[in-house]
Amino acid sequence: MSEKMPAWDLNDLYPGMDSPELKKDIAAVSAGALKFETRYKGKLAESSPDEFGNSIEEYEKLDETLSRLYAYSYLLHSTNLNDPKISTFYQNIREKSNDVSNKMLFFELELNTMSEEQVQEKMVSPKAKNYEPWIKNVRAARDHMLSEDLEKMLHEKYVVGAAAWNRLFEETMASLRFNIGGKMVTEPEATNIISFSPDAKTRHEAGAEVDRVMKKNMPIFSLITNTLAKDKQIEDEWRGYKRPVSARNIENQVEDEVVDALVDTVVANHPDVSHRFYKMKADWLGVDKLEYWDRNAPIPGLPEKQYSWEDAKNIVLSAYNEFSPEMAKIGKKFFDNNWIDVAPKEGKMGGAYAHPTVPSAHPYLMLNFMGKADDVMALAHELGHGVHQYLARSQGILKSHTPITLAETASIFGEMVTFQYMLKHEKDPKQRFALLAEKTGSMLNSTVRQIAFHRFETKVHTERREQGEVAPERLDKIWTEVQSDALGPAVKNDERSSSSWATIPHLIRTPFYVYGYAFGDCLVNSLYSVHQEGKVEDFPKKYLEMLSKGGSERHQQMLKPFGLDASKPDFWQKGMNVIKGFVDQLEVLTDELGMNKNKAKQADNKQAAPVQSGMVKKVTGLKSR
Repeated sequence: MSEKMPAWDLNDLYPGMDSPELKKDIAAVSAGALKFETRYKGKLAESSPDEFGNSIEEYEKLDETLSRLYAYSYLLHSTNLNDPKISTFYQNIREKSNDVSNKMLFFELELNTMSEEQVQEKMVSPKAKNYEPWIKNVRAARDHMLSEDLEKMLHEKYVVGAAAWNRLFEETMASLRFNIGGKMVTEPEATNIISFSPDAKTRHEAGAEVDRVMKKNMPIFSLITNTLAKDKQIEDEWRGYKRPVSARNIENQVEDEVVDALVDTVVANHPDVSHRFYKMKADWLGVDKLEYWDRNAPIPGLPEKQYSWEDAKNIVLSAYNEFSPEMAKIGKKFFDNNWIDVAPKEGKMGGAYAHPTVPSAHPYLMLNFMGKADDVMALAHELGHGVHQYLARSQGILKSHTPITLAETASIFGEMVTFQYMLKHEKDPKQRFALLAEKTGSMLNSTVRQIAFHRFETKVHTERREQGEVAPERLDKIWTEVQSDALGPAVKNDERSSSSWATIPHLIRTPFYVYGYAFGDCLVNSLYSVHQEGKVEDFPKKYLEMLSKGGSERHQQMLKPFGLDASKPDFWQKGMNVIKGFVDQLEVLTDELGMNKNKAKQADNKQAAPVQSGMVKKVTGLKSR
């Protein structure tokens, strides 16, 4: 796209890699951590309530400085992966942060060795009481903490262990080039062609090229995956986690049983939701079966809308404003102050993300905007994160962190209000059909597809633990099996797309993160239904209040004002019923608008059949004579 799009301004964090401000913070946090260790190590349990509160406050200030340094280096690196100087700076900051945080490691360890009675005695101090939600979150994993020496060893090793393998993955992906139509493109650009090119031949060429390049590099992706899975296994076994997903569930403040119920519900809905949708998609495209690469393809006969950056910005802000002027006001700050990096470029990380940075600054958003409807939704999604992170700053850095189960609620809710706004203001019946089809496909990507990712990594990690290293061919086979189960018989899943798992960064960077998208999507479906029913007074105000709580409450307390409870067995089915309702609507509209190309072909064949039959009889009669 030739349109000029904003690049973020990181000066609110630091003026530059060599700036005096950055060097001053490195020196200050290094000295501060040493003083903190000297002052409090071995003394936490015996400290007075006020001293206990002061110690947490000092810990938080050090953590904020460390987080500012890391956030700056990460943001800079993620948009310049091919720059050796920036990569070196990023690695140096990680190592320095690791050294400093190692001196502070004792604090959470001592906090976890205190008895519940000792902790409660400290809560008489208002300052300590303020941090009670954070203390509970830290102590949730106390049964899985190791000795201080082991914790220090794992902490020090991380930067040359899992973190190094993650960096290798990111820089390898950024360096790959794909030859599509004689043009060398990056992975995000190739993915965009696969998803949005109106030409089936181009999509299939792009899909084949991505598969070829990924398979060519499969030894390195397989090695990264197996090494990280083994690394996680070792740590999980030392910590006493029984299942690969358990550590993530504790971090997400959600019970294993709740996640299991979510997964089981989504899988049970495959036949009635995703399988039906992709059968319809095949009918829209006029094929018996969809190629794997055609899952997100534009619908033939519907002119695809192209959105300028200004269009996308105005749509999302208008949608936010219609729901809550306050939410739109916060969202506007990201555009007015260059807190967002939009355009794709060589060496930039693929996908999109929102980074909270630190409460004393503000969040930043990264996109790879290509002008499609999906990119408008990506903006709505990440801005939802941004608004959430901005509001949660008031909690301070220790209490502002929100587990994915609620973090993705804000982002997906942002998508939902934007979708409803676009649907409301679109008058063309076929464009409304296109919007509904796009949204339904997106919701399936957030639920069915993400749970398929979750099932893939569960199988891979389990097999790695039980049988040893998982061969590349086996990784491909597991992927094909779970995708076939999720997408159904109307989608071709075979060796031509079996390497796609290696393009999913979350499977490498953040194991067992992906189920949070399905958690958030189903939760938002229920939450938005409550909003539409109008049974909750001041819903927008209560919604923003929920976001402002950050990680200070668990999902049970957060959802109580809306009459929702994720621990109830039927909760997840309610969320899936919303998607099923969209599929039902699409089936009706498909007939009303004549969108079924396969049905049209059959009708044409029936009309032609009598003529064909008569010709055959006539020829046969001549021959017999």
